Amino acid sequence: MAASSGNGKQGGGGGPAVGIDLGTTYSCVAVWRHDRGEVIANDQGNRLTPSCVAFAADDDESFVGDAAFNQAALNPTNTIFEVKRLIGRRFSDDSVQKDIKLWPFKVVAGQEDRPMIVVRHEGKERQFMPEEISSMVLAKMRETAEVYLGKTVKNAVITVPVYFNNAQRQATIDAGAIAGLNVMRIINEPAAAALAYGLEKMPVSNKGRMVLVFDLGGGTFDISLLNIDPGVDIDMGLFEVKATAGDTYLGGADFDNELVKYSLREFIRKHGSMDIKSNHKALRRLRTACERAKRMLSSTTQTTIEVDSLHQGIDFRVTLTRSRFEELNKDLFSKCMVAMENCLRDAKVDKNSVHDVVLVGGSTRIPKVQKMLSEFFDGKELCRSINPDEAVAYGAAIQASILSGGTDDKRLVDMLLREVTPLSLGIESSDDFTRHKMSLVIPRNTAIPTKKVEGFTTFYDNQIDVSFPVYEGESASTKDSNLLGEFTLYGIPPAPKQVPSIDVTFEIDANGVLHVSAEHMDTGRKNSITIANRSGRLNKEEIKRMALEAERHKIKRIKQTKA
Repeated sequence: MAASSGNGKQGGGGGPAVGIDLGTTYSCVAVWRHDRGEVIANDQGNRLTPSCVAFAADDDESFVGDAAFNQAALNPTNTIFEVKRLIGRRFSDDSVQKDIKLWPFKVVAGQEDRPMIVVRHEGKERQFMPEEISSMVLAKMRETAEVYLGKTVKNAVITVPVYFNNAQRQATIDAGAIAGLNVMRIINEPAAAALAYGLEKMPVSNKGRMVLVFDLGGGTFDISLLNIDPGVDIDMGLFEVKATAGDTYLGGADFDNELVKYSLREFIRKHGSMDIKSNHKALRRLRTACERAKRMLSSTTQTTIEVDSLHQGIDFRVTLTRSRFEELNKDLFSKCMVAMENCLRDAKVDKNSVHDVVLVGGSTRIPKVQKMLSEFFDGKELCRSINPDEAVAYGAAIQASILSGGTDDKRLVDMLLREVTPLSLGIESSDDFTRHKMSLVIPRNTAIPTKKVEGFTTFYDNQIDVSFPVYEGESASTKDSNLLGEFTLYGIPPAPKQVPSIDVTFEIDANGVLHVSAEHMDTGRKNSITIANRSGRLNKEEIKRMALEAERHKIKRIKQTKA
C-alpha cells in the first residue's frame, strides 16, 4: 500500500504546528496561536517568499527565496523557479515538455522518466530532483517560522492544488520529509482558503452558506464549492466540499508566458534578431519586465514593457494596453469560466444558490477575471475580504492547530473539514465486446477519506493471474485516462472464465493518497500496490540521503548569512 511520511500524527512533540502554502511562484507560512492566525514575515520582512532556489556555479553557495530571486538575471541557468510544475510529474508529460522550452534552466530525463534539474554548482554539473528543490523552499519556510517563534518547528500542514494527483501529493509529502518536517496532512488550497474565510470573514449566521472559492495563483487554478454550516444543531462547524474543478497548468506564469511570446514577436519583427531565444539572461530580464507590466495593468489601462540593452545592445520598448493583454490571454480566461460551469454542474447547484464568491491567489487581482466572475454571477459583489496571497497559508495554520490539538479556541476545536477526490478512479477491464474499459470504482467529488470495494473476475478460462491497471480520469476508455500504477494477483486456481471472485478495494486517506488492494475470495490470496512507485516516488533511503544533503546546505547558508 502507498505509505506516506504524512502519517497524520497529531502533535508529534515538535513544538508549534504551522501551515505552509507551497506556491508555484511564492510561498507563505502561518501559525495559529493566542486564538488568532499570524502570517510570518521572512528575514527580508516579506510575508511572501519567492519559491526560488539558486546555486553559485563555481563555489558552494546556494540561495533560497528573495536572495535567489534577486540574482536570477545574472545567473539564469542556475536559478530554479516554478518547480511545482515538475513535482510528481514524468519528464515525458506534454506539460513538462512545453515548460522546458520557456525555462532558462536545463531539465533532463532521469531514472523512471523522472524530470531532473541540471545546474552548475561547486564547479561541476549537478542534478536535483524537483522534490529536493521544493524541500529547500519548505526548509526556508520552516526556518522563517522557527526564527519568529523561537522554537523548533517539526509539524506542518502543507497545501496543494485540488487537481494534484496521487504522485504529486506523495512527492510533496516527500519534499516535506527531506526538509525535516512531519507532514501532518496535505490539504487542498481552496479548502484551506475556505477555512480562513469561514472562521474570520463569513457573515455570522445560524444558517449554512454556499461558498465558491475561486483560486487563481501563480501556476495553478482551482475552484471549490463548499457548504459552510455553522452546525448549531450538532455544535460543530462543518466545511463540506461539494465539488471541485481546475487546471494544474493555468496561472499567473501562463499570463507572463503569453506576454513574453508577444514581446519576442515584437522584438524579432522590429530587429530581425532570431537568436534572442537562446539568450537566457535576456529572456530572464524580459520575463521580469513582463510580470511587472502585468501587475501594472491591474491598476492602469496602459503600461510599457521596457528592457535596456535587451539583446546585442538593442533597447526594447513596447506599449501594452489592458485590452491587448486581455486579447493575448482570452483563451486562458475562457478556460477559467468553463471550469466554473463544470464545478457548479457537478455539484448540481444553480449559480443563484451561491451566497459568496471568494477570491484567492494573486491572479484574481486581474480586472478581466473579476469582471467575468461578476458577470457570470449576474453582477454579484465578489468577496475581497481575505488577503488573496495569504489566505491559503492562514487556513493551513488553522488545520495544523486543529490536528495538533494545540488550541483551546472553541471555534477550532469544533470544526470539521470534509474534502472530495477531484478525479474518478478505476480499474482497466475488458469483456467480449470492449477493451480498455474504465471500470469506475470511486467517482470524482466523492467525500474523503473513503473506502470502496468492487468485484472483478477472470477474462478467459483457467486464468491463474489477473493484472489490475489503476487509472484516474473521466473518460470511459483508459486510453484517455492517466495510468497511476499496475499490480498483479497471482496463484488463482484454474477455473472457467468469470467464475473466480476477486474483490478490489480502493481506499483514499485524508491526504487524498490512494491505496489499492485485491483479494481472491476463495483462497484469500492478496496483493496491493504502492501506486507511487510507478510514479517515480523516492524510497526511504533516498529521502534520508536528501535530508542530510539539505541539512548540509542549510548549515552553509547560515554560515553565509553570518559571514
